[in-house]
Amino acid sequence: MTAVSTRESGSKPVEAPLLGAAFWRRSRGLISWFWLSLVLLFIYAPILVVASASVDPGEYIMNRAFLQFPPKGFTLHWYFNISPSMWLTILNSLMLAACVSAGSIVLGVPAALGIMRGSFAGRNFISSLFRFPLQIPFIVVGVAFLQGSYVVAAATGINLTSNLTGLFLAHLLVGIPYVVGATGSTLAQLSPRYDEAALTLGATRWRVARRGAFPLSRPGVFGGALFAFLGSFTDVTIALFLTPQGYETFPVRVFNSIQNDLESSLPAAATIVFFISAAAILILQRIAGMETVLRSSGNKK
Repeated sequence: MTAVSTRESGSKPVEAPLLGAAFWRRSRGLISWFWLSLVLLFIYAPILVVASASVDPGEYIMNRAFLQFPPKGFTLHWYFNISPSMWLTILNSLMLAACVSAGSIVLGVPAALGIMRGSFAGRNFISSLFRFPLQIPFIVVGVAFLQGSYVVAAATGINLTSNLTGLFLAHLLVGIPYVVGATGSTLAQLSPRYDEAALTLGATRWRVARRGAFPLSRPGVFGGALFAFLGSFTDVTIALFLTPQGYETFPVRVFNSIQNDLESSLPAAATIVFFISAAAILILQRIAGMETVLRSSGNKK
């Protein structure tokens, strides 16, 4: 197809789009979708492998089932064969992560309000201190808390590693920076004039924070709490040092099972945990409105 021109009295030639330009525009869209599909496949391929293996009947060797991928059949036997101790580890992880998430909100939100709305010397330095725990390797955090628990036990007789208290404190150290960072990013998008107007009308600073800043920063608060929850729920490195006997978490159970004797019901339990996590994230996004943060992040005024 070639350029077409029209000759009319007093009018300029009009060129039609070339076929090559139109073809290139369509090709760019197809290439973008193809590349996006490859990235999504790369992210979710391991999960698809585990989920597919969880429905495989298994090949029995010496009275032990070995699951295969791709599956040779279909069965839900392994989902109904998850041991009570496995369910207990999932419950331990869920309760621990929920406590860490709540504690991160209680301690992290006031800190974020103080950093973003306060005017004091060294504010940037204090803000960097809240981000510092995320820069420390988790194995260092685990060793530090383990040694610290020995010191506390020798001084007070309280053994933090006799239950999940020590692990909770270690996960709280890592969870608070998520809440502080996410809440602070949301507060940075809010105009301080709202606070000034409320103070002018006689509201106290506590009332301004409780009725104004906190509701407006809710997407950031819940987003940070979600990251704190997931960080605690999926942690293996710190938990290996601080998990006491009888309080095993799900990631530690998975790690020990892989190291010793892989349980045939483990892929089924992992698949259930994945779908529970995905459903929780979707529900939280709809309730907290985190899409609002994503849409407004590039429109800061």
